[in-house]
Amino acid sequence: MTGIPNRRALVVRGGWEGHDPVTITDLFLPFLKDRGYAVETADDLAVYEDAERLAATDLVVQCWSMGEITAEQSRNLSAAVRAGTGFAGWHGGIVDAFRGDLDYFLLTGGQFLMHPPGFVDHVVNPVPERSGHPVLSGIGDFRVHTEQYWVATDPSIDVLATTTFTEDADHDTPVVMPAVWTRRHGTGRVFVSTIGHKADDFDVPEVRALTERGLLWASR
Repeated sequence: MTGIPNRRALVVRGGWEGHDPVTITDLFLPFLKDRGYAVETADDLAVYEDAERLAATDLVVQCWSMGEITAEQSRNLSAAVRAGTGFAGWHGGIVDAFRGDLDYFLLTGGQFLMHPPGFVDHVVNPVPERSGHPVLSGIGDFRVHTEQYWVATDPSIDVLATTTFTEDADHDTPVVMPAVWTRRHGTGRVFVSTIGHKADDFDVPEVRALTERGLLWASR
């Protein structure tokens, strides 16, 4: 086992089953345990009602698509991150969650709006100016075949990688869209990747690497 022992990670998973929250989060449980985290899982948003538990957690990994979060749950989660708890996730599990909650949107810094039908081949481009970021080190442009997310984002996020929507009936010029980003929320760190609709997305080495690094970066 490597890393710092006795850190605590909480994996919150559920919501819409189309994003396969249990199967995909299970891919990362051994990784976290190997790096010294005591890992717990929760399949109910009621876990966000336990403010003390959240405050004692070093990293919350969320894969919860759609659904609704109560004001208390949202407030406790935001407060924990502001105080230093890390928050991380991918795809709809983090940016297609709790769409009606503006405080949650301010926490993540982005929200899913749409994607072209089905899975599409597209390229993810790390931002050259951020190549020294620990999440991106050594990662160049890479290709994926999955959903391509169109997102609304907070201008204060730190965009690490983008994807380009080509010209189509709705857009007469290409549109560059954030695909991976980080942000600070108080003293806490937030990591978001829009990639990860299906388990085999993480068979792409770059996707797996940046996701694993993002979890560690976000952690207290």
